[in-house]
Amino acid sequence: MQQVSQGNRIHIALFGRTNSGKSSLLNALTGQESAIVSDIAGTTTDLVTKPMEIHGLGAVAFLDTPGVDDDTQLGKERLKRTERALNSCDGAVVMIDVTRLDDLHHEKELIRKLEEAKKPWMLVCNKMDACREGLTESDVKKKVLAMLSGKEPPVIFTSAASLGTPAGAADKAALLAELSTLMTGSKALAKRSITGSLCAAGDVVILVMPQDKEAPQGRLILPQVQVLRELLDKGCITVSVPTEGLAPALASLQHPPALIITDSQVFAKVESLVPEGTLLTSFSVLMAAQKGDISRFVQGAKALMNLTEDSRVLIAEACTHAPVEEDIGRVKIPALIHKKFGQKVLIDFVRGTDFPQGEALSRYDLIIQCGSCMFNRSYVLSRQDQAAEAGIPMTNYGLAIASLTGIISRVTIPAADSRV
Repeated sequence: MQQVSQGNRIHIALFGRTNSGKSSLLNALTGQESAIVSDIAGTTTDLVTKPMEIHGLGAVAFLDTPGVDDDTQLGKERLKRTERALNSCDGAVVMIDVTRLDDLHHEKELIRKLEEAKKPWMLVCNKMDACREGLTESDVKKKVLAMLSGKEPPVIFTSAASLGTPAGAADKAALLAELSTLMTGSKALAKRSITGSLCAAGDVVILVMPQDKEAPQGRLILPQVQVLRELLDKGCITVSVPTEGLAPALASLQHPPALIITDSQVFAKVESLVPEGTLLTSFSVLMAAQKGDISRFVQGAKALMNLTEDSRVLIAEACTHAPVEEDIGRVKIPALIHKKFGQKVLIDFVRGTDFPQGEALSRYDLIIQCGSCMFNRSYVLSRQDQAAEAGIPMTNYGLAIASLTGIISRVTIPAADSRV
């Protein structure tokens, strides 16, 4: 479970006001002291991520977020992290402190944003053990339902501090069951195939995987591992070769392979050897279809060819590795762009979850996103949405390289609704 990549986990964010019990809930659910718990408002200053396995749901990542009511200068910076969690999460738990029911406008605003983003959510009414005398669960429910204006989400009434104890075992089980039901019912989390209908059981698939200085010592990069595993599960006959091994591999086969999947940086070399009738794609293109809206990425690849020497391009990497001399995002794609459109083209870079907002984003003519194997689908889609709202075309590494090398018409694009 611990080895499931972050990008393939179901992301569940915990939202609420400061001291509403988010960190206590995280610790109780995971059975570990994952987050600091304190009576001091604003203890959670950044996103805390904790992996967990939920029976019936699978591998998840809980995101503990800073309180939405922190109106200090530092709190405003923290709220940007909470907004980031709202964009990247697949679903959410909204915490309500039942000792503070007089003003629920922060919670209402959270719910509005979640509804607007079409994220499934549920409520946890916390600190039931601290209700003032005479305030019953029924009274709390009436106040909360009045705030919801007719919505009827799953609601758990509990005390997060006791969930990790034997006395809270039933509440914990009920909460996890509600979460599992909530998330498994989400259409956005329907399991997505990487290779889709491009190949089937018995098909021969060649994987072209150059092991350059960027490749980790002694292992394969994540997209290669994920694709290879899916092909094995499908029952495909897989042949893995470095770039120079493609021609000998093709010569050794009695019949052409059904599909060749290549590292994008050798797209042009591989394309020149692909037999007639064999499909060609890349690991990055497959990731673009699994993690984002492939149709929008394709449109972005077409827009790339409209760049001029006065254009400004943003290259966004999910990983925070130190770039090497053969780095595809920092070296090879910029070189292709400068060769095609001139050295004056400005190219900026961001890494990890850094991504410009507002006016800072609007200054770009194109965004090129990496394969995003480290991001979940919800986060990649949120980036595409931000780019679309700003009117900026966005593509990904593989499609950008295919376009810049003039072979994009030969590349097979997976279906947008590809499913297992």
